[in-house]
Amino acid sequence: MTELLALDHVSVDFRIARSGLLAHRQVLRAVADVSFSIASGETLALVGESGSGKSTIGNVVAGLQAPTSGNLRINGKGQSRKIQIIFQDPFAALDPRMTVAAIITEPLRINRIGTEADRRLRAEKLIGQVGLPRDALNRYPHEFSGGQRQRIAIARALAPEPLLVVADEPLSALDVSIQSQILNLMRDIQQRTGLAYLFIS
Repeated sequence: MTELLALDHVSVDFRIARSGLLAHRQVLRAVADVSFSIASGETLALVGESGSGKSTIGNVVAGLQAPTSGNLRINGKGQSRKIQIIFQDPFAALDPRMTVAAIITEPLRINRIGTEADRRLRAEKLIGQVGLPRDALNRYPHEFSGGQRQRIAIARALAPEPLLVVADEPLSALDVSIQSQILNLMRDIQQRTGLAYLFIS
């Protein structure tokens, strides 16, 4: 399989104020010398206890956090819109003022992909792929359960046709009965599209 992404000796430091005194700062090393690679269509699980830096690594991969040292390669190039992220909390991850259609098409608008009509068609296709009815597109996040919201978040992540999705503990806020449904959905999408996952747990 083709290597899609590689981290080479990545470290991330955060400068934090100590005892509330801005004049005295110390460095917290959140991630120390991490290296791994992910191939196209592969799932890599990143497992560790709370506070071990897993989400920080996910943010580095997704382009939301710059590493302090080390390198990140994506298909031999730098950051790309071909990497998307599914966040841990489906209740906080969706803008309550936006319709589902606007949420799903937001990555397309930001990256200037397609016309408005193209984006709407893409949203209609995706909402069906994640198991929600088409009329869900005209509704707002508060009208859905946690599992349904996570399906919407998955549809948003898939909108720009990414090669890799960072799934940052996407099941932890869901009931056990819903967790298996979301896992099965993600597996089915991977089998259809060849998508790669960095699955944080």
